[in-house]
Amino acid sequence: MKLDVNSIYSNYQTDKVLKQSDLKGDDKKLKKQTDEFEALILKFFLDTSLKLDNPLYPKEAGTEIYQAMYKENLSKELSGSFGYSELLFNFLKEQEVGKR
Repeated sequence: MKLDVNSIYSNYQTDKVLKQSDLKGDDKKLKKQTDEFEALILKFFLDTSLKLDNPLYPKEAGTEIYQAMYKENLSKELSGSFGYSELLFNFLKEQEVGKR
């Protein structure tokens, strides 16, 4: 059985968009903020775990900038799928309902 990575990724992105499409107004904004917070956490994890220093290759002028951009984009793409965002979103919604 051959796995098509592109179709799996596009299905994942479609599911991610469909999950957010039933949200309205302030809930969409809250979900976006919780996803951004999760991206920040993931960037910290990636900075800690992905030490891309390789002694076989010398560092070049833009290496650190490129790696930082790569980790930032990776964290933004992965956000919303690890569960931190969903937990925070649900917690904040419960707090909002409790205040009313």
